[in-house]
Amino acid sequence: MTETGPIRVYLLDDHEVVRQGLRFLLEAAGDIEVVGESGSAEDATHRIPALRPHVAVLDARLPDGSGIEVCRSVRAVDPSINALILTSYDDDEALFAAIMAGAAGYVLKEIKASDLISAVRHVAGGHSLIDPTLTSRVLERVRNGPATAPELAELTDQELKLLGYIAEGLTNRQIGERMYLAEKTVKNYVSSILAKLGLERRTQAAVLAAKLLDPTPDSHSR
Repeated sequence: MTETGPIRVYLLDDHEVVRQGLRFLLEAAGDIEVVGESGSAEDATHRIPALRPHVAVLDARLPDGSGIEVCRSVRAVDPSINALILTSYDDDEALFAAIMAGAAGYVLKEIKASDLISAVRHVAGGHSLIDPTLTSRVLERVRNGPATAPELAELTDQELKLLGYIAEGLTNRQIGERMYLAEKTVKNYVSSILAKLGLERRTQAAVLAAKLLDPTPDSHSR
């Protein structure tokens, strides 16, 4: 319960039965009200800022994008909305993406019902559920990234990571799943990379990346 009433929560999951279960669970707590829900990233991105929930509970992987990308977009519009990423996947890449997107919490779907309710209350109060040591590890990774070849100096960290996946031969959809980005977002990144490198084709970028990029541990971990 907040000073102005119940904790307002928005649910994003592409499975209706999961959303219904979460709604029942959270509203049974007595101090939580589910004010909206979506099954797609695009719908949630538009509706969440308008409804202004205290907490957005976001599924990490969706058919048309990811909860992590929704978190980034929503918080860019309204930083007061706290995001709790709910996922079936426990991996460093997802955690890294969640922290960089400004998520306040990152929990697995196997979480106990009572712990999920506590997590929503904790996040609604403006607190973080992410271990500070993990946040430090992510910030260290950002500050001390691998040395970049001069030819790639104009690329952002995100573009460099994506270029590595291009070198592995992944499709835009597969890259989107790895990086928790919508496929159309990946397509835009690829166009930007080609423009910055002065190349015309994706295969040219793959060949260049194979020559210049050092293999990174996380690019082969999954």
